[in-house]
Amino acid sequence: MQKKILSIVITLLCVCILDTILSQPDDNLKSQLEFGYELYDEEVYSYSEVLRPTPTVGLLFPRASETREVNSLDGIWQLVRSNSSDPLQGIYERWYSRNLQSTGYKIIKVPVPASYNDVTVDEELRDHVGTVWYERHFFVPSRWNTNGTRTWLRFGSIHYGCFVWINGQRALNHSFGHLPFEVEIGGLVKYGKENRITIMVDNRLNNSSIPQGEVIKQSDDTGHVLIQTYTFDFFNYAGIHRSVQLYTTPQNYIRDIELKTQVNKQMGRIDYKLWIGNEHEQDFKSTILVQLLDRDHNVVAHQLNRNYLNGTLLIPNVKPWWPYLMHPEPGYMYTLQLNLLAESGLLLDSYQLPVGIRSLSWDKDGIYINNQPVYFRGFGKHEDSDIRGKGLDNALLTRDFSLLQWVGANAYRTSHYPYSEESMQFADEHGIMIIDECASVNTDLFGLPLLQNHMSYLEQLIHRDRNHASVVAWSIANEPRTQKPIAKKYFDELANYTRSIAQGRPITAASNVAEPSMCMMSEFLDIIGFNRYNSWYHNPGRTDMIIRPIVDEAVSWRNLYEKPVILFEYGADTLEGYHTLPTFIWSEEYQKTMLSKHFQAFDKLRKLKWFIGEFVWNFADFKTEQTYTRVGGNKKGVFTRNRQPKDSAHLLRQRYHMLAFILNNASLPPDLFNYIIDFSL
Repeated sequence: MQKKILSIVITLLCVCILDTILSQPDDNLKSQLEFGYELYDEEVYSYSEVLRPTPTVGLLFPRASETREVNSLDGIWQLVRSNSSDPLQGIYERWYSRNLQSTGYKIIKVPVPASYNDVTVDEELRDHVGTVWYERHFFVPSRWNTNGTRTWLRFGSIHYGCFVWINGQRALNHSFGHLPFEVEIGGLVKYGKENRITIMVDNRLNNSSIPQGEVIKQSDDTGHVLIQTYTFDFFNYAGIHRSVQLYTTPQNYIRDIELKTQVNKQMGRIDYKLWIGNEHEQDFKSTILVQLLDRDHNVVAHQLNRNYLNGTLLIPNVKPWWPYLMHPEPGYMYTLQLNLLAESGLLLDSYQLPVGIRSLSWDKDGIYINNQPVYFRGFGKHEDSDIRGKGLDNALLTRDFSLLQWVGANAYRTSHYPYSEESMQFADEHGIMIIDECASVNTDLFGLPLLQNHMSYLEQLIHRDRNHASVVAWSIANEPRTQKPIAKKYFDELANYTRSIAQGRPITAASNVAEPSMCMMSEFLDIIGFNRYNSWYHNPGRTDMIIRPIVDEAVSWRNLYEKPVILFEYGADTLEGYHTLPTFIWSEEYQKTMLSKHFQAFDKLRKLKWFIGEFVWNFADFKTEQTYTRVGGNKKGVFTRNRQPKDSAHLLRQRYHMLAFILNNASLPPDLFNYIIDFSL
């Protein structure tokens, strides 16, 4: 045991050493940077000394205002692919200190934001394991070079680990994909002149990363090759996946905002807390003017705070935030206008935050929005599309939410990682509820470094999304190997930590153990979620083996834990345009029959009240790694990868809209059913 604990400490020290070396680079780094990752077995580790993450502060979504400017660095960047066998070559050759053109490596023009894997026809780039280097040149306006202005660089997300240099000087690093990070760069840039940004991006996964993976060496025709292995069932896209932005704040500025909302009959309530950023915080005397604006920009509540940074707004005749089809006016959003004033009354900073006002509660039988029970009609999804990979695409985002409303869904799970901040804003505005999931998918090898990374990931996710009305639960993992005894202590620690920062939301996860009694995680959750593929991975082709197994398993989960139960995944791969009678596996008819049988099981369970949701896997087809079990990727979508409906989408649309009609008295779309015959004739 002492030897294993020592190996963990050594691994953590190596990471710290790397950080120190990169902050003070020299010409002989190769020997200092060659370190590996210790593997863990299933021996139980002591988590009593686990270090809880330092709370994140800042990272407000960049918004222009009277006091702030935002410039985008999106566009065409230069990329160099490192040699997979020597991923840190660019570090010890100091590529960050000069233009990438001078390295002698091939320069590839790539778009940002986008995954780099599919934007060219280069097979080696698509399957690359290791590091790539991005570069672009940019200008910072001369007008930003004032004593009262701060200049910031912000990334929506990079996959996965990265280091960033500005004009050859180290700016920052970040370890996790799917999450934002930023740094103040006023001391690194040249105002009114050309600047260079250089980024090393590392897509390698190991046993303490989120998600996990392992890089292995295999023989090939020319010697050997490095292969990134992982167990999750989606393609391991990499690159600068979301927008890169320069923005300004005043010297004294609104650094962070935390909101909690409630609705009590006709009265709404917003409890807010602010953080102010400045160089001399103890001496700074602040006044905050808080105004709440409705959709017509009328001020419906306001407050003036002197020298304190928290308060409460009461909103009479409030218009609550409601999920889609649960109310005639779903997704109602106010705007919280926050003005930071000097003692003289001079405006120092201004920030506007969209806010939906709603109550959220739960008990052993369900989740409630504004004291009304919620039944989830939804999907598992992916950020995935042809060519762009996981890159942010506003056109695709618009199409997806249009399809969600067309099909009558009111929710989705961000399987299996946090989605873009833009998608969270869309969810708020469209009234789509979000089960917000961290990137812990197929978690195994439950070591102490993994737990600390897992906690840190959840802390950053919850900090990012805590003010979104659409977020109704946090999912801490998908299909972890919770049949292992070591998982019990791991998830006990993780769930307790997550609950302590959960911002008034329940925690859940998706389990896929063979039997509910085998799960070492679910006892620590507020909502029980499970994945089950009857008639596909279990008894493939047998659509007569769906109803009873689903009902029996859901009842078993309920009897064990006396908590609400959701089926987070069910589905069958379906090849668009493949038709068979009688139904046969992979055909469109088979997918429709499979859905219909599940609908029967769900209706039996809905009568028991504690079964609160059904999520189809998947919203749309998506890319996976190459395997003989996949034809171009995972085909379980009810929509194709280019967002066109399969036959099953029309059946699901009828189901979801009829549920909204029965449960919430929602109006039915006039084209929900095609005209067939007038029975009165």
